[in-house]
Amino acid sequence: MNPNADQLWRGPRWALAALLAVLGMLGPFSIDTYLPAFSGMAASLNAAPVEMQQTLSAYLFGFAFMNLFHGALADSFGRRPVVLWGIAMFTLASAGCALSQNVEQLVFFRAMQGLSTGAGIVVSRAVIRDMFPPAQAQQVMSQVTIYFGIAPALAPIVGGWLFVHLGWHSIFWFLTGVGVVLWLTNYRYLPETLEPEARQPFEVRHLMRGYWQLGSSPRFLLLALASGVPFNGMFLYVLAAPAFLGEHLALQPTQFFWFFMLTISGIMSGAWLSGRLAGKIPPKKQIRHGFVIMLVTAVVNLAANLLFDAHVSWALFPIALFAFGWALMVPVVTLLVLDLYPERRGMASSLQAFIGSTANGLVAGVIAPLVMHSTPALAAVSLGMLCIGLVAWVYLHHRWPEIGRAVQ
Repeated sequence: MNPNADQLWRGPRWALAALLAVLGMLGPFSIDTYLPAFSGMAASLNAAPVEMQQTLSAYLFGFAFMNLFHGALADSFGRRPVVLWGIAMFTLASAGCALSQNVEQLVFFRAMQGLSTGAGIVVSRAVIRDMFPPAQAQQVMSQVTIYFGIAPALAPIVGGWLFVHLGWHSIFWFLTGVGVVLWLTNYRYLPETLEPEARQPFEVRHLMRGYWQLGSSPRFLLLALASGVPFNGMFLYVLAAPAFLGEHLALQPTQFFWFFMLTISGIMSGAWLSGRLAGKIPPKKQIRHGFVIMLVTAVVNLAANLLFDAHVSWALFPIALFAFGWALMVPVVTLLVLDLYPERRGMASSLQAFIGSTANGLVAGVIAPLVMHSTPALAAVSLGMLCIGLVAWVYLHHRWPEIGRAVQ
């Protein structure tokens, strides 16, 4: 923690949480905003569905790749420069998407967006831990998760309205405007939270030593798996929403918002409770509560889908409850990741985000298309994603029982 944190930010804590949350929201917002315009963009650009899918894959893999480096750069040059350069690159890439004349240009600029948006979510986590002691950091992380949950629900609504009324180009001009406003806001208000004497040398040998230190640490890898992979238990349903909601539940597109509203409500309420529990119960106990909620929900969801035909009267609630359990435990696990190697918090945040986003990319590009047309298969894969994270946490719990034991 920065010893001068009280002097770096004199405003209310919720305002800093909101600023950091908007940074973190930029990535998912950029994914979901243009999804309602897929068919219109394909027709306008004369692109096949596979080519349009490449615009999403290019973004996701660019996001995952650059996540390896945002934190290391922030550990060497400070938090502010990485955030500001990332937003600037995102703004230019968004304008490039708006000006694209063919799908190849769109794929290129979407990849540029992906390479830049990770700076916000990676660096914002490090800033939180720079500024606050553990219990307060958990509260702020929970507030960030609450705000973060708004993006997937709001983005398709904004994108759909812009597409219908102004055309698909307007979506990316809107993102360009968001980038400009966000850059100006962070230039004015975001403090530099990493002291010069705490910065790491930007040398290849030193960086490789840091990556090896984290990548070869079983504790780090297990914590990263425990936080990143279970997210896909609900993200799978978001990716499969057209088939799950339209085909299986027979909802009209105008009714899809019920799914997003319930899921986001689960995330926001779980994150709120996580913040309320900060400093009151041991982190390990809170993580256990989150995993128990997800496990029971996922098992019941699978059993229900095997025994009954999926129906809107019940099929949406298990996903929302799963999201609640995930949001209850993930702020705590993220802080445990950041505190393993305090001198490399940026790099730790980078690698954690890389593991999570790589899992997201595999689920989006490989797994979701294979199972989206079967509700039992969706439920089984959701349970499987949870079990990967659960096994990682249980092994960590038995191998290093001291992790997360004390109330911070």
